[in-house]
Amino acid sequence: MAPRTPQIEAGYWTIVTDSSSAGIGHAPAPGGSEDATPKAAGRTWSWLRVTGSVGPLGIATAVLWLSIIVLLPLAALTVTSFDDGWSGFWDAITAPAAIDSLRITVLVSVVVAVINVVMGTLIAWVLVRDQFPGKSIVNALIDLPFALPTIVASIVLLSLYGPQSPIDIHLNATQPGLVVALAFVTLPFVVRSVQPVLIEADREVEQAALSLGADNWTTFRRIVLPTLAPAIISGGGLAFARAIGEYGSVVLIGGAIPRKTEMASQYIQKQIEIDRPVNAAAVSVALLVISFATLLVLRLWAERTARKEEEAR
Repeated sequence: MAPRTPQIEAGYWTIVTDSSSAGIGHAPAPGGSEDATPKAAGRTWSWLRVTGSVGPLGIATAVLWLSIIVLLPLAALTVTSFDDGWSGFWDAITAPAAIDSLRITVLVSVVVAVINVVMGTLIAWVLVRDQFPGKSIVNALIDLPFALPTIVASIVLLSLYGPQSPIDIHLNATQPGLVVALAFVTLPFVVRSVQPVLIEADREVEQAALSLGADNWTTFRRIVLPTLAPAIISGGGLAFARAIGEYGSVVLIGGAIPRKTEMASQYIQKQIEIDRPVNAAAVSVALLVISFATLLVLRLWAERTARKEEEAR
């Protein structure tokens, strides 16, 4: 009689037994092999297996915390947006002022994302490939928008580009002012996404291309850019999703002029101030859907890219 042998397989216990162990066996499935029933049962319950090092308790704790911090507030917001039914929700997000604020928000966010893609890639390239005095200080300043309260950024930009601008550039209550404010708070996303890829990039391939007669632009376009593209697109998408819901950096310099510089976040605040929480919740859900769709597309695209790279290897 063969003893039972415990094995650890992908983080969970699997008991391997011999059919003669303790006189216990199993009858073969009708018309099938002797192993048909255990294999079918294994397939049925495989999706319930808990893998990893933290175990069921750790996973339950993580899910509970995620539910409290993210899922429950979002669920409450969604329920509030439908307090007046589907027709009330639709009327709230299709009101002319709401559509104008959403249009301005998406338009400005797209422009900011494009600017970040270009300038963020350039800054990352300079920080990785070039040496100059004060490089470490510049590298540290990239993360300043993450640490600085966004309302402070709005005050700084207003003092620099406002009605009393010391450099005689007036961007107060204009859409270019919104672009500048959002470009400031979203700067780190592309830079920090591209930097690690540039550091790990194989420079020997670039040198080989240059030695074969390719110029710098051709080398960048044909060799470097395909390597950086996933990181650039990911950083640009994150910058867009961040700009969609920004409030603090645009609250002063934007002016919140309806149908001109009023962002969706400012429209939401106005609806709350005039005691229309359902309208505010409805527009918030619209912003949430836009941001979630952006992040979902980025996630699926990243997984597809990683899968193709694995297959290429």
